[in-house]
Amino acid sequence: MIDNLMSTSRVTEVDAVSMRMLGAYQTTSLNTDQHLSAMFTGLESLSAALTTAINRGKAESDLEEKDEARDTQIRALYYVVMGFLHHPNAAIRQAAQTVDKVFEKYGVSITGESYATESSLIASLLNDLSKQKAQDAIALLPGCADVITALQAAQQAFEAARITYEQEKAQESTQASATKQKPELVALINDKIVVYLRAMEVVDVETYGAFARTIATIIAENNEVVKKRRKKEEPVG
Repeated sequence: MIDNLMSTSRVTEVDAVSMRMLGAYQTTSLNTDQHLSAMFTGLESLSAALTTAINRGKAESDLEEKDEARDTQIRALYYVVMGFLHHPNAAIRQAAQTVDKVFEKYGVSITGESYATESSLIASLLNDLSKQKAQDAIALLPGCADVITALQAAQQAFEAARITYEQEKAQESTQASATKQKPELVALINDKIVVYLRAMEVVDVETYGAFARTIATIIAENNEVVKKRRKKEEPVG
């Protein structure tokens, strides 16, 4: 008996189940069953759309992480310069003042700007810091150049992530979110594929039995993971 796929399965779990089911189907000779073939064609389409939607969500999350990484380097630069402003060595203090004069035009507050505005301001800051006077001062401040290099790297990583995000987001107008697509995929699996295989396993076990058992195993393994997670999340009385 094939159990239904639990509707409380996570989006990524439903996606994984659908891909495993497709992989199992492709190893059979059941493509002569036009009814089953149509179901799996639909499954392939929905699974691909769900995977794309999941990737879009990952791209957004990655962009947020990359933004936080560059914010961290902005704050690091601020603290490094602030520390050297109180250094006992006059030459180092003066060098810190030179760098601070450049930094204060932008300030830590740029981390609160929009992605586009912050990118523009960081590019301008890095350009100002690359000028000879600033470079001479930076050379006198141990660790300052390393922080600036890290900021440059973080900014480049952010821009690369933003391109990926924009490419994924461009598809939003024609594709639903992962959470909206999941119920449709679960319904196809439970209400059509599972129901059909249950019936065909009884009618023609020789032809459908092995495949039905494979699908039953795929779903059962997923459901077991969901059940264990649910037990873990239950509060202890």
